[in-house]
Amino acid sequence: MSPSVELGQQLEFWNLAPFACMLLAIAVFPLACGHWFEPNRNKAIVAFVIGAPTVVYLVIRFGHLGLEMVGHTAEEYVSFLALLFSLFTISGGMYLTGNLVATPRTNLTFLAIGSVIASFIGTMGASMVLIRPLLRANSERKYVRHTVIFFIFVVSNVGGLLTPLGDPPLFLGFLRGVPFTWTLHLWLEWIVVVVLVLAAYMAFELYYYRKEPLPARTVDVADYVPMRIKGTINLVLLALVIVTVLFSGTWLELGEKMHFPFVREVILVILAVLSLTVGPKGPRAANHFSWQPIVEVAVLFAGIFATMIPALSLLQARGGSIGLSHPWHFFWAAGALSSFLDNAPTYLAFASVAQGLVGVDTVGALTSTAVVPGLSFTAADFLRAISCGAVMMGANTYIGNAPNFAVRCIAERAGIKMPSFFGYMAYSVGILIPIFLIVTVIFFL
Repeated sequence: MSPSVELGQQLEFWNLAPFACMLLAIAVFPLACGHWFEPNRNKAIVAFVIGAPTVVYLVIRFGHLGLEMVGHTAEEYVSFLALLFSLFTISGGMYLTGNLVATPRTNLTFLAIGSVIASFIGTMGASMVLIRPLLRANSERKYVRHTVIFFIFVVSNVGGLLTPLGDPPLFLGFLRGVPFTWTLHLWLEWIVVVVLVLAAYMAFELYYYRKEPLPARTVDVADYVPMRIKGTINLVLLALVIVTVLFSGTWLELGEKMHFPFVREVILVILAVLSLTVGPKGPRAANHFSWQPIVEVAVLFAGIFATMIPALSLLQARGGSIGLSHPWHFFWAAGALSSFLDNAPTYLAFASVAQGLVGVDTVGALTSTAVVPGLSFTAADFLRAISCGAVMMGANTYIGNAPNFAVRCIAERAGIKMPSFFGYMAYSVGILIPIFLIVTVIFFL
């Protein structure tokens, strides 16, 4: 019996409360008291007040077992943060110059390229690299809002489905034993959603492009400047990040021999430092690079990782009793919560439920393609549904995934009037929900 299941069998359902409080704080505080919650210091206070008592309770109440679970989770937190830090730092050192002509073909190309690279430099990295040149290309146009909304759909969310580098929930799955290349098996779900979303975008884009005033189109052509990339050394560093993660098994073995568990993480941090010291400063300045977003992730996820220890153990031990039994249940349940709460812990929560349902000890074991007796589905069917729901449905609201709000803020600073929280949801419900219903029928029934 795994330590997680052993702990979960001794816990009560009220032990879910700290995890629920942490997620609700992240979802509600930006809306209810956004001015107070904005400084990272106050986010750290919330994370500490909710997370620290949870850790103390586990260590005092369960002794060595609680301490073992806290230690294992702390290692995962360090690994998680090291990857995000390296991707965030390195991608921030690249800047695309120029001002393209914002034709429908150009905008579609931006979104299509973003949907691919998001899986390799992360949805946050791809969003930060591409949103400013996209806005610059469209600066002469009158109708731009729909392009930003679809950018959030495709680049900031759906595009990150293919590798653990793409979106935090998939990397947490990788840390828990899901092979790096397993998510590539989701290419068919990825391409169906990307194609359908881009087709919907072209319907909007062609409609609005016909409405563009002729002077705006003329000025757009006159302002054309070829695109160039600055900070190309960071492309090499990003490739080295991918190689480092791919060879994680080698680093783990080396770490065991050295009695140091963080060889991979040290390499990732070194690559980020090289980006800061060897890479040119201009691109980072042009991107208005700031440490605020990654510090925010660090403090909030410290609270999330602390409070999810009892929650995940409890769900893994008793998750089979909450009524989810089909892949489509997991797709919509994980997706619905990921729309309003952070998708990384949501992924792990439902993965733990699936572990309890299938009867396996690790998230990695959910990649099995053997049919589970009595369920008529494979374990991998459930993990596919959870992965797709957590990553794709983060696009349903501004708070579903961190890049969503960042892109909105950048667009508004560029003078684009973005829809309100519920105005954005009108787009997502009208466009994405029908697409997700199609995905359900094709892949998860």
